[in-house]
Amino acid sequence: MYEALSCQVIEISRGTMHDGPGLRTTVFLKGCPLRCLWCQNPEGMSAAQGVWWEERKCIRCLACVEACPSGALWDNETGIHRDRGKCTLCGACVEACPSQAMTFTGQEWSLDDLVRAVLKDRDYYEAFGGGVTVSGGEPLSQHRFVGQFFRRLREAGVHTALDTCGSAPAAALDAVLPYTDHVLFDIKILDPALHQQFTGQSNGVILQNLMAVAETMRQNHWGRTLSEGHALRLWIRTPLIPDATATVDNIAAIARFIHQNLRDVVERWELCAFNSACKRKYDKLGLTWTYEDYPLMDQHSIDALERVALAAGIPREKLVVSGLVAKASA
Repeated sequence: MYEALSCQVIEISRGTMHDGPGLRTTVFLKGCPLRCLWCQNPEGMSAAQGVWWEERKCIRCLACVEACPSGALWDNETGIHRDRGKCTLCGACVEACPSQAMTFTGQEWSLDDLVRAVLKDRDYYEAFGGGVTVSGGEPLSQHRFVGQFFRRLREAGVHTALDTCGSAPAAALDAVLPYTDHVLFDIKILDPALHQQFTGQSNGVILQNLMAVAETMRQNHWGRTLSEGHALRLWIRTPLIPDATATVDNIAAIARFIHQNLRDVVERWELCAFNSACKRKYDKLGLTWTYEDYPLMDQHSIDALERVALAAGIPREKLVVSGLVAKASA
């Protein structure tokens, strides 16, 4: 018997190719303990439901303003605005909006329904060596659901990947890891004080959990073998954020940490170049993004950080750089 569980889902993205091996379906869950200043999914920070407004869809009929029972919405020349102190998230504005400019930031899914939804793409997973990734937010914030979700997928023969920032109790990791084939683990900043400054939390628990994953792989706790196709694999990810993570000192420190502690278990280290595509999400939430005026990184800066990582002992074949790069000046 399975528990009658449900979770808050931000989005189900099909056909992804950067959230683990092969062609995948990525499920983004709500709720994250970190408050990274560069967060790409701000709607996923809160585990609670939220509402956002999309200007390009709005026909300015003001049906949402009229429907709001708490007087939390108002209109002016810059658009529809929300008083978050008054808003009760009743959903009256969402129901009243004829153009779907006002929508919820998440949707509740039952375990059965989500399993059925992602298994629709099973033929693609098999054809292209993919599977299902759970991301966020932070998926370990909903670990009871994710553990059972992965269990169901593994029973169906579907590859599972956990995309985590690692900030969670050890018990949460223990609930999910036995049913996980692949872990994508963020190391954002190695210095604890700087990590606290840019993400709102120290990285002590994060690094402890990362070492626990590594030890699990070394001890092969669940008797997995490569021939069975279930040997746990580990990728490290580091976002390259200007003036935060993308510094020589930080990349060198992370490289040394990986080389000294994880070189026997890490399959690859991915440096993810900064991009500003998430700005529209902050606009829809009525929030100001700290990095909205930052340009894309140039190739010269990325190459310099890549050389720092290689100099610290990271093998060339394990280092990957992804993301958009600024065009060179004419």
